[in-house]
Amino acid sequence: MVPNDRKYTKEHEWVMLEDGIATIGVTDFAASELGDIVFVEMPEVGDEVNLEDTVGSIESVKAVEDLFVPVSGEVVEINPDIDATPELVNSEPFDGGWLFKVKMTDESEMDKLMDSAAYGEILGG
Repeated sequence: MVPNDRKYTKEHEWVMLEDGIATIGVTDFAASELGDIVFVEMPEVGDEVNLEDTVGSIESVKAVEDLFVPVSGEVVEINPDIDATPELVNSEPFDGGWLFKVKMTDESEMDKLMDSAAYGEILGG
């Protein structure tokens, strides 16, 4: 299931924009491909991030993957629950498992991301 209220990247991140603030997470596809997530390294509040920068990593029992930022701006919030409970990324990737929020500097970057239909197609339908 791919929620319609957000945009997606080829790297399986999602972005939901509300009042200039982009909430960012990884999709259930990414979470299931990684397996049981045990640690998430994220940017710090106040960090300036640029489109497609590597801003951290997601570590599972079987792999470590880079975490890319799909938009540019300033990190304004980190999900406080992920440090203590990284498995939220597996169990609630579109809700409680969000990773961080960015105050966007260029909202037109959202136009470069896929909608749910296009993302669904790269997942095979």
